[in-house]
Amino acid sequence: MNDRPYSASELLICLASRLMDDRTTAFIGTGIPMLAASLAQNRHAPDLVPVFEFGGTGAILEKLPLAVGDMRTYHRAIAASGICDIMETAQRGFIEYGFLGGAQIDRYGNLNSTSIGDVRRPKVRLPGSGGANDVGSLCWRTIAILHHDRRRFVDTVDFVTTPGFLTGPGAREAAGLPRDTGPYRVVTNLAILGFDEVTRRMKLLSLNPGVTVQQVIDNTGFELLLADPIGHNDPPTAEELALLRERIDPDGLYR
Repeated sequence: MNDRPYSASELLICLASRLMDDRTTAFIGTGIPMLAASLAQNRHAPDLVPVFEFGGTGAILEKLPLAVGDMRTYHRAIAASGICDIMETAQRGFIEYGFLGGAQIDRYGNLNSTSIGDVRRPKVRLPGSGGANDVGSLCWRTIAILHHDRRRFVDTVDFVTTPGFLTGPGAREAAGLPRDTGPYRVVTNLAILGFDEVTRRMKLLSLNPGVTVQQVIDNTGFELLLADPIGHNDPPTAEELALLRERIDPDGLYR
């Protein structure tokens, strides 16, 4: 993608931003989700309500926060509370979108950010959950953003840090998680993926510019379902790139 007028991160930001509807709430994490939320506010979703783990709710993202506890996450906000209030808000069903990441994801959207290998004797110890388990358990629709390769898209995650659809249809509900919540989209450097409503398995929905179906299959460690037809994601527009580069992240901290 080096020969294109946008970076891989800029493409991810634009794709994630387009998934957020106006007049909805979104649980925002550090990095790409912050830029995506700000871009949405500046374009198609002026009444998007960003929710940050440390208590900022409904901030106007005029300047890019450096982290979820940055004072900018409270700028002209609806409320400034704390982490317990935010998690309770999610538990009550008031947060529609939740952004997630991880080192591994499987066919049912379960995410691992805890360890690679046996958790008792891991090959690699990762940062852990933070608020990711709460987001994945309680938000109506979760959006995972990952780099797409076989090390990350695995048949079975080594540890379930954040529940997706667990083992398949009905498993979330059987585990006591709220009905009709769970994984919605997976945004990667290759494609956008969703989940089949019946089997709850991951499905290829649309390809990024210049990417083929075979490339996605080759970089996935399990059998993907394929939408019919498979769509194509538009590249970043001139307006989106101008907003990102000139207003949202002029210093290039995350893009």
